[in-house]
This record gives sequence, structure tokens and C-alpha cells, in this order.
Amino acid sequence: MPPPGGTLLVVGDVVTDIVARHRGPLSSGTDTAASVRTLPGGAGANVACWAAHWGCAEVLLLGRVGEDAAAWHERELKASGVRPRLVVDPVAPTGTVICLVDTDAAAERTFLTDSGACLRLDPGDWSDTLLDGVARLHLSGYLLFSEPSRALVAAALDSARARGVPVSLDPASAGFLKELGLDRFLALIEGIDVLLPSRDEACLITGLPDASDAAAELSRHVPLVVAKQGADGALVARSGAVCARVPAVPATPSDTTGAGDAFTGAFLAALLAGAGPEEAAGEGCRAGALAVRRVGGRPPGRPQLAS
Repeated sequence: MPPPGGTLLVVGDVVTDIVARHRGPLSSGTDTAASVRTLPGGAGANVACWAAHWGCAEVLLLGRVGEDAAAWHERELKASGVRPRLVVDPVAPTGTVICLVDTDAAAERTFLTDSGACLRLDPGDWSDTLLDGVARLHLSGYLLFSEPSRALVAAALDSARARGVPVSLDPASAGFLKELGLDRFLALIEGIDVLLPSRDEACLITGLPDASDAAAELSRHVPLVVAKQGADGALVARSGAVCARVPAVPATPSDTTGAGDAFTGAFLAALLAGAGPEEAAGEGCRAGALAVRRVGGRPPGRPQLAS
């Protein structure tokens, strides 16, 4: 196993987020007043940025973007302390997500997703040399939702297994998971050591209505499951049982976009620094609380060590 610390390689999506914050229900057939911002996003990119912000020594990101926004995304990633390895797609545009955030509710969001170049990552974009010096590989679950990027996941897992590099994965989207089912999902992620689902994702994958039962069931298939529960904190499960319940950090939400990505990034940074799963989940909850106070999915300012 790699020593504590070291480089984190994230493979995943880089997208442009259009965040529209409105108050109350949308008015069908007419205008709804909203505050609209264009921000860098993508689950994989957000995780990488939060890991760097939370003190990870070095973070690399492999993703695919269109020519339309490649330079902007590269600048934004570098400004967050991430070393981008962006493949520029000659045909497809950068993925775009419209995030509708209802400020009258608990800042919950609805996504309209055009994956664009994101899901065109393929095995040709992978190289075993990407793992040189890498202590942990993290995969965005969005990669499971197209044939080319599923093939890349398989190649990356084979490479990581051959080198003894541990691998984590965040399922990413309850909506897209409906098409996979438990058996296919578990077959695609065989070999990972940490799974980081949301409550909805854990329940959907397993078909179990209770989050604790779902996390416990998933931990029969994956060595460590950390189920994100939003305002209820997180569950840590191993060997078919929940072994820790980590409380959330209280926060008044402005926008929940990227809160799960913040949790994952901080969790991985803490894990690489030598923390145990429960302590790392506590760092994830701290990052999630910080994220929901902000608009968009990225951390504030320049990267800094967590206090």
C-alpha cells in the first residue's frame, strides 16, 4: 500500500454549470425571476478542487472537454490547485448542466444535463503512466453511463489493480443509476475499495428503503462504504454492518450543488493524510457544510490546508 500522503488522480467530468436560483415554483409558460451565474463544475472536477482545497499534496484530473471552453476550465482548475490533464474533443462541446435551485426550499437543486464531451472519454485517453507516483485513484460515477467511458473505467481499474493503487468511486447520479441495476453496477466497479454514494443512490442501487440497511448491504460487496446523508451526516459501513454514524456540521444552505463532491474531496484528502474512515468522514461533513453556504460546486478562494 502507498504511504500516507501522495498524489490523488481523479478521472471524471468537467462541465460548465449554469446555476439559476429562483424563489418558489417555476411559472410554466412565462417568466420566473432568477439569479443566474455561469460557473465551472462537474462532479469529477469538483472533487479534485475540494481535495486540493482540503490540503491534498497533489491532485491530477483527467477529463474531456470541448474546444469551446477548454482554456477557461484549465485556468479555473489550476487556480484551485489542480493539475489538469484535459483531452480536447474535436467534435463535441464541453458538457453543460443547468442547475435549478429553489431558494424557498432547502436550496435543493434539479439538474438538466447535456454531457457533451464528458462521456466521450475512452481507453485511448488513458495511459498507465498517469498512475506514476499516484497514491489513490478516484473515479466519477458519471463514467459508468456511456460505453466509451465504461471501457476507460475498466482500463483504469486494471492498471490500478496491477500497481496496487486503491480506488474509490462516487456513483454520481440516482437518475442515471436506474438504467444500470445492482448486479451490473457491482460488476462495473469490481476492484474498488471505497464507495461513496448519497442516501438516494445507496437505496436505489440496493432496492432497500432504509439508508443504513442499504449502506450495510453495499459493504458486503465493497470493503468500505461511506454513505452521504446530507443534513443527517454520513454512515460508515464495513463487512455488512454500519460501524459509525458521523454527524453533519450545521449549515444554512444557499445552494446544495456540489455538496456531495465537497464531502468526497475532503474525505479523500483526509484519507490520504492518514486519517481513518470515521475521521475522514468528519472532514467530509465539514466540507459539505462549507459547500452548501456557497453558490456553485467549487471551494472558495485559493486552496489551503484544512485547520
